[in-house]
Amino acid sequence: MPDFRVFYRPTDLEPVEIRLDAGESHHLVAVNRCSRGDAVIAFDGRGREWIPECIEPSKNSTVLRVRESRQAKPLPHEITLAQVLPKGSTMDDIVRQATEVGAARIVPLISERTQVHLDENRADKKIEKWHTGAIEAAKQCGNAWLPEISPIQNFAAFVRDAKDYDLKLIASLHAGAMTLKTALSHYREKHGPAAPHKAIWLIGPEGDFSPGELTDAITNGFQPITLGPLVLRSDTAAIYALSILGSELMSG
Repeated sequence: MPDFRVFYRPTDLEPVEIRLDAGESHHLVAVNRCSRGDAVIAFDGRGREWIPECIEPSKNSTVLRVRESRQAKPLPHEITLAQVLPKGSTMDDIVRQATEVGAARIVPLISERTQVHLDENRADKKIEKWHTGAIEAAKQCGNAWLPEISPIQNFAAFVRDAKDYDLKLIASLHAGAMTLKTALSHYREKHGPAAPHKAIWLIGPEGDFSPGELTDAITNGFQPITLGPLVLRSDTAAIYALSILGSELMSG
C-alpha cells in the first residue's frame, strides 16, 4: 500500500483528478518527498478513499490522477470521548491519540475545576487546531474516519442532554467505582449478548470531577468506572479508557 496519505474533501462524488491545496501539497511534496508516478491515498475523513497517482508534484498545487476508489468500513462501535479541558497543550495530544485509537466523536468540556478559560474567538481557533491535529494523526495511522470535534460545552448541560448512548461511563477515583468488565457484564445481563454500539466516556481534568459533578453524572445515567489503583494524568486516562473499551467491544 502507498505510504503517502493526503486529506481531501471532493467537490465531485467521483473525481477523476484531485488538486490538493497548498497545505496538503507542501506536506506531500516538500515534507514527504512524493514524486511524479508515486501512488497516494487520499481520504475525506468520512470513510471514502481514493487511490491516485501523482502526475504533477508541486509544493503549492499538486495534481493526482485517480485510479480507483473505495469505501472503508467503520468500526462496529462508536465511542465518544467527552473530555474536560486540561491545562496547556495537553488537549492537542488527546485529540491526536484519540483519533489513532478510533474515537468517533470528541466533546471538549468546561467543568468546575477547569483551569482553561477561552473566549469565543480563541475557542474557535482551538477547535480548528484540534481538527488539523486529527487529520495529521489520521494520516499517520491510516484511519479513514476523522472524529467529529464538537464545540466546547458546559459539563452540566452536556451530561443532562447526553441521551443517545447505549453505554455511558465516567472515569472515577472514588471508592465504589466498578471495573469496565463488570459494567459490560451488567449491560449484557440487561440487554443481551450484543455489545453496545454507541458508548461514551467522561474524563475529568486535573483534580478530577467535583463530588457534585459526579453525582450529576450518575443521576443522568453515567456509571462510575475505575481505571485502576493509580492516579493517571488526564491525557493518559483518556487514551487508556478509549483503548480498553475499544478492545472489549471488539472482542465481545
